[in-house]
Amino acid sequence: MMRIGLFILTNLGVLALASVTLNLLGVDRILNESGTGLDLTNLLIFCAVFGFAGSFISLFLSKFMAKRSTGTQLITQPRNAEEQWLVTTVAELAQRAGIGMPEVGVFPANQANAFATGWNRNKSLVAVSSGMLQRFDREEIRAVLAHEIGHVANGDMVTLTLIQGVVNTFVMFFARIIGHTVDKVVFKTERGVGIGYYIVTFIAEMLLAFLASMIVMAFSRYREYRADHAGATLASRDGMIRALQRLQAETQAGAPSPMPKTMQAFGISGGWSKTASKLFASHPPLEERIAALKNHG
Repeated sequence: MMRIGLFILTNLGVLALASVTLNLLGVDRILNESGTGLDLTNLLIFCAVFGFAGSFISLFLSKFMAKRSTGTQLITQPRNAEEQWLVTTVAELAQRAGIGMPEVGVFPANQANAFATGWNRNKSLVAVSSGMLQRFDREEIRAVLAHEIGHVANGDMVTLTLIQGVVNTFVMFFARIIGHTVDKVVFKTERGVGIGYYIVTFIAEMLLAFLASMIVMAFSRYREYRADHAGATLASRDGMIRALQRLQAETQAGAPSPMPKTMQAFGISGGWSKTASKLFASHPPLEERIAALKNHG
């Protein structure tokens, strides 16, 4: 479950930095002559610039951050038959999907998982956990690799970047309107903006970003079904179903996630929790994904 968590966390950091930067540049003091207190057109333009900038920064850093946070070791020169099979399989699947050869890596984790990331479909990274290599058979691993390559071929990260950019823009925009309104109505600031504006804007920004993440999560759940279908098409439907069933068994057994929380939305297994709201889940429940594959065709 690795891509989305890291992506959103990076965006929140950039969002906070953008908020401070906007204040330092004086954007938050833009007042119009009509007395309403905000030049909404200019404010929306500035928020869009910073909102999309944060999203694209997250996209370009995604592969670097994924490597660092998971401890992924790239296979530059296969050292054994297993690594050679892994590289050869990724190359075959990438060719079938019509994308450039990804970097291939293994990250140290006992729990089975895998992820793909990267800003460009021809410059991506596909990695699997050491636990998956030890316990899954080759048909299952091949299906998982096809699932991850499906994410790359479908352009999921670029689409996510655009969605997150729109979300960032409106979060910053409405947070400043809320901050301005509270500052004028509650704190009675007559000229310019007071300290209440900055405090309320920051709090509103964090709350709105949290709520807006439901939009990003909805897309994330949708893309998992598409990637499962890609895994079934590029590899085999039976292999994809068996891989998901094995992941389901490990999840039910309470196996800890092998990846940092900030990266868990990137993996094939989302670490689904029955106590978590579906609105904030990056992955659909594994049983629903399995059922969708069984019912397809």
